[in-house]
Amino acid sequence: MKQYAQMSVQELSSLRDELNKTFEKHREKGKKLNMTRGVPSNEQLSLCNEMMTCLSAGDYTASNGTDCRNYGGVDGIPEMKKIFADLLEITPDEVIVGGNSSLALMFDNVAVNMSHGVRDGVPWQRQGQVKFLCPSPGYDRHFTICKYFHIEMIPVAMGTDGPDMDAVEKAVSSDPMIKGIWCVPKYSNPTGIVYSDETVKRFSRLKPAAEDFRIYWDNAYAFHDLENAQNKILNIIRLCEEAGNPNMPLMFASFSKVSFAGASVSCIASSKSNCEYIKQRLTAQTIGPDKINQLRHARFFKDASGVMAHMEKHAAILRPKFKLVNDTLHNELDGLGIAEWTHPAGGYFVSFDAPEGCAKKIVSLCAQAGVALTPAGATFPDGGDPKDRNIRIAPTCPPIGELGEALEIFCTVVKLAASEKYLAEKK
Repeated sequence: MKQYAQMSVQELSSLRDELNKTFEKHREKGKKLNMTRGVPSNEQLSLCNEMMTCLSAGDYTASNGTDCRNYGGVDGIPEMKKIFADLLEITPDEVIVGGNSSLALMFDNVAVNMSHGVRDGVPWQRQGQVKFLCPSPGYDRHFTICKYFHIEMIPVAMGTDGPDMDAVEKAVSSDPMIKGIWCVPKYSNPTGIVYSDETVKRFSRLKPAAEDFRIYWDNAYAFHDLENAQNKILNIIRLCEEAGNPNMPLMFASFSKVSFAGASVSCIASSKSNCEYIKQRLTAQTIGPDKINQLRHARFFKDASGVMAHMEKHAAILRPKFKLVNDTLHNELDGLGIAEWTHPAGGYFVSFDAPEGCAKKIVSLCAQAGVALTPAGATFPDGGDPKDRNIRIAPTCPPIGELGEALEIFCTVVKLAASEKYLAEKK
């Protein structure tokens, strides 16, 4: 078939009418298919069911003698600190193990910086309008944190190697009110981009105008490879150390998509100095985390190798779903000049770019036909996709049969919206 831009008015009108009929048939079926968020499927969650029973009644003591039933141990048990440290290629004393959500650790860190400053410096909220750099398209939950604290979000374009580092370096070095940047360095949400070595090195060499500037390095998908060949990223903590910026990076990770999404463990990793400061702060906030849950994870996985072996089981479940997405989009949309999409080697999303001005319409029409998608624009600060193009596809949760149905409807709607766009432009 011709590219839509090359079609005549008559050809586009005929195509639109045909697509409308197909769309109405989909709508009449009354399907309820959900691709809104990247959550694990039931099959993935079941991989950890033995974690429910891996602790016996008498197994409650950590390797350092800590009774995990009791108070204490604000930075986590040694077993989990070592597992995270080995996975992230750092040392256990650079790790603090938290509860279920790494997002909560990020939120907490921003909240403390707003009210008390970085390491008891001048509170951000007393300095003026706080700003964060936001690589876009990016992770909507990061943007939500900024919005909650009234932090001004400055979009930074994402390329195939990561954020536009020329723009990052210029902004960070010139504006002391830029206090942070959000990064998902491996399998970035939603594009699946892996930061290049040069990008990570340039991050480590940043010369911020603000002494209290921090890199929020969200390693959410560090362990989530789909392909056999793992994509490795350089160690931002070590590189910043070498560059004389040891306290600049704050790394976050979690097992929310490794074990149970609602009952996992997370961590914040940084310099030993930063970790010591955070531990002191935590003593005012908590008398200890859920160490029984940490011990359960440590017993189940045993070590970092056990985690990676477990993640191969996740990949075996997810790989066919991501293949189905790519195959369907290729078969239905390739060569029409109306779509571009990513083919990630890991992570949880496929980033889809529709014709300019069509994303919101596509999401709305899909909803009418029973397919729920993440709101258009969610991958940009304040939901403001300047070109109204980007849609995040989350294929992980639906059974593969339902995923196929959802993709069929999605492709029909993309073609319908595109035909109407080009027809309107030609009339």
